[in-house]
Amino acid sequence: MDVIENRSPADLSLVLSRHPWSLDQVDEAVAAARKAFTGERRVDLVRKIGAVLEAHEEELARAIALDVGKPLWEARTEAQACAAKATITADEGMKLVAGSTQGSLELRFRPIGVLAVLGPFNFPVHLPNGHILPAIACGNCVVFKPSEVAPHAAEVYATCLAEAGVPPGVFNLVQGGPAVGAALSAHPGVDGVLFTGSWTVGQAIRKATQGQAKMLALEMGGKNAAIVLADADFDKAVYDVLFSAFVSAGQRCTAASRAIVVGDARKFARRIAQLAQQLAIGHPFDEGVFMGPLASPAALDKFERGLKEAGEEVVLGSRRVKPRGLDGCYVTPSVHLVQTVRNVPYQREELFGPDLAVYPAASEEEAVAIANSTDYGLAASVHTRSQETFDRVQRALECGVVNWNAPTVGASGRLPFGGLKRSGNHRPAALWSTLYCAAPVAVMRGEAGLDRTKLAPGVAWIDE
Repeated sequence: MDVIENRSPADLSLVLSRHPWSLDQVDEAVAAARKAFTGERRVDLVRKIGAVLEAHEEELARAIALDVGKPLWEARTEAQACAAKATITADEGMKLVAGSTQGSLELRFRPIGVLAVLGPFNFPVHLPNGHILPAIACGNCVVFKPSEVAPHAAEVYATCLAEAGVPPGVFNLVQGGPAVGAALSAHPGVDGVLFTGSWTVGQAIRKATQGQAKMLALEMGGKNAAIVLADADFDKAVYDVLFSAFVSAGQRCTAASRAIVVGDARKFARRIAQLAQQLAIGHPFDEGVFMGPLASPAALDKFERGLKEAGEEVVLGSRRVKPRGLDGCYVTPSVHLVQTVRNVPYQREELFGPDLAVYPAASEEEAVAIANSTDYGLAASVHTRSQETFDRVQRALECGVVNWNAPTVGASGRLPFGGLKRSGNHRPAALWSTLYCAAPVAVMRGEAGLDRTKLAPGVAWIDE
């Protein structure tokens, strides 16, 4: 039996919780889920879960803030989104799997079975909840393994589901690290894996399930670009990019890690750097804090290694800080100016921290080419006053989410959410999550009795 000792990245001296775990719990949880599986849709139960999540929003928000370091104002928006997901699923998402009838042709949907949900650390409650509620509504049973970085918030969430009256085995929580995630993904009793995280882990899941007939819904991050065209409102574009790059300390899969500027890119980079230096960094519970710490010491170390390998002009350097003298995972934002597109990790891979690379582009076409010069295709934003220009650029961008004169972050639960290339596997979440939690069944109805005038050629019917 191993133990996760969960320390808050906001204050590493604070032990939030300890979670014993073993691989045996995977077998037990999957067995419980299989026993509980009846195929019964549970839309009313999802509504009850939403009501309980709403009643516990503040408790959830504080757990999220301490677990991963999000400022409390931001953690509250995550907690609020959890209850909203219940309403959207029940009222809108289930319409997508309602089925239909056209004469003798009928479309029905059946649940997948037992679904494993592997959660990320950056939205430790909202993103798993976005899989769990549609899965339960469609009649599946769930085994949820949260990120080992954020086990405490998952426990609070699980308590809410128990309070809502989720039957035993319909929802199961297992704690643990990568070994538990691998065992759960490969378990023969699991019919599908719903994952949010990195491309590397997504590939490991694919490998672990190779040869098995499992449904995989994978969301695997991005290297997102904000395109600022010559006619854009400069101040509005600066603010939107600033917010996109540094909210959540850059730890969003939709964060803008690249700004591509048709015009004076150096001026844009300097303005971003000037404002970034003024961002309030501090403990999640402190008033007026925009940015908290990174989610763990490992995340901080990885971010700093990525910056050391950047090899680009530094407009604003990053450094560790100790607000209120706290020993935490706090770091200031950084801004780089990139003159040449190169096939190097800094320009192609997620840093998952508060860094922005600013690129100059001579034209709209060059800006699009730079934006597409990555293996990812999750989110982008286009800043222009022209509807025609936006439409043209949107069609050329290899992304699943493209916002107009808005941040790259902040996806809507009433739209599908997912990416292309390494960002996903064509199973978008958000509103469309019910579509990977239920499988279509085609039904053709015939006559109950035999019409002997319609026998196939060559069939001679003989009465007994």
